[in-house]
Amino acid sequence: MSTETNETRPPQRGIEVKLLDHTKDPVKSLYLAYRVAYSSLRPTTIERRIRQERITADEMLRFINERMEVGHNSPLEQVWFEFLIAGVSRAFSHQFVRHRMGISFEQQSQRYVTFKGGEFPYVMPESVRRRGFSRRVEAEYDRLAALYDEMVQAGVPAEDARFVLPNATQTNFKVTVNFLELLHIADLRLCTRAQWEFRKVVAMMRAEVMRKFPELAVFIQPKCGEHRMGYCDEPYEAWAACPIGKKRPHKRDLFAMYNAFRRGELVRVQEPSPGTDEPLDADDFALIELEEVPGREELS
Repeated sequence: MSTETNETRPPQRGIEVKLLDHTKDPVKSLYLAYRVAYSSLRPTTIERRIRQERITADEMLRFINERMEVGHNSPLEQVWFEFLIAGVSRAFSHQFVRHRMGISFEQQSQRYVTFKGGEFPYVMPESVRRRGFSRRVEAEYDRLAALYDEMVQAGVPAEDARFVLPNATQTNFKVTVNFLELLHIADLRLCTRAQWEFRKVVAMMRAEVMRKFPELAVFIQPKCGEHRMGYCDEPYEAWAACPIGKKRPHKRDLFAMYNAFRRGELVRVQEPSPGTDEPLDADDFALIELEEVPGREELS
């Protein structure tokens, strides 16, 4: 049976994400999975040729890219990554656990972890600080911390006292996710319309993969990225307000041009003009990580 532990509030540090472990050789694993589907050779023969360097890393990557371009995604489920994620809010965690396929979570418990003296770590959004509400919010948290501690000291179980803790309370995760689901999460949560904390976490997960496997991390993009769907399918007004929309086209404009082409007509797309189909770069990902993306008031 689990026992309760008492912990004092740690310093109010920011979000931490660490790539703990991963498929030993994800490129080799992906290539083998793809090649098995398209080769008359036995998998053991293909694997032996890789070891003998008769099949090079560049050849494997080229084949993987070709298969991904045509939407053959099932082999991506065979590559996995383990992450440690710390210092995120319960508001974030409620969204995170909605991703259920191809991902496994272990999360810090508020039932078995009792915050000593009611001192719980929390996340304070920059928008709250910039608009001058941080001191009032902190005062409310102090009031709730005192009430939480009073209930615990009176014998209320932590699993019941936690009902007063706010969504801002920090929590921690150990996560295992396959590559296909990681791409799906990035499709949705690197979009500038996503909540800032989720964008931050997924951008940090991407950065961790980039350090180890840059050839795979290039695919971790918002859905409008050139390696993903390639265009925006969010509401047109949100696309027009999005700073990345200057680079990536909207599906409405693409279909307008396609239909005009079928009719043999020239088409002039209404302003704002469609994106230029430029690849996303480091500046775009720096924008994605911002808590308050320029123009985001129109994105929601």
